[in-house]
Amino acid sequence: MLPRYEEFIQDVFISLHANIRELRERKTFADAEELAHIEARLAAYEEVVQIFRESAREFEIPNEAVS
Repeated sequence: MLPRYEEFIQDVFISLHANIRELRERKTFADAEELAHIEARLAAYEEVVQIFRESAREFEIPNEAVS
């Protein structure tokens, strides 16, 4: 893979994981109204990560590369 694309994909994963971590932290302090919104965003982010993992598996890319 071209280095520029690798950097792009790594940046996307870093951002996804940072957003997931931030939402999990916010979840512990959220009120009931905000909690539903956080849960929905977490589910969406986790679904995107799962899509990347499934695609990597199809292309025989090691799981460590997309975690």
